[in-house]
Amino acid sequence: MICSSAGFDLTPIEADKRAEMARGLSAEVRHVLFEHGTEPPFCGGLLHEKGDGTFVCALCSLPLFRSTAKFESGTGWPSFREPYAPDHLCEIRDASHGMVRTEIRCARCDSHLGHVFPDGPAPTGLRYCLNSAALRFEKAT
Repeated sequence: MICSSAGFDLTPIEADKRAEMARGLSAEVRHVLFEHGTEPPFCGGLLHEKGDGTFVCALCSLPLFRSTAKFESGTGWPSFREPYAPDHLCEIRDASHGMVRTEIRCARCDSHLGHVFPDGPAPTGLRYCLNSAALRFEKAT
């Protein structure tokens, strides 16, 4: 088992298990996670989520962001200052759409989540811009 800095299993998920996990997901979620899709701005179900809890990967449930790191960016997508743990995300250079960006993926299941930009608030200066379809919100208990 590969353990994250926060104590979670980061062992990569094999392709057949990943496909099995995806069976119950909607077409929109599969499009975002597996085809690097983007949901329309201001339409995501988690954009206005303000509860206390954790945003987890929609496929493998790895904790990705705490609700305390969420902020209103005005971009139309859920935005966060910092990840739950840095090693829960993988960063990939993305030169699509005529620009260079940094794509973020789930470190365990390699699902596309969104992008990170250097225009966020203090203290990190980062804006992790996520698709609601890539996340599931788990309320704190």
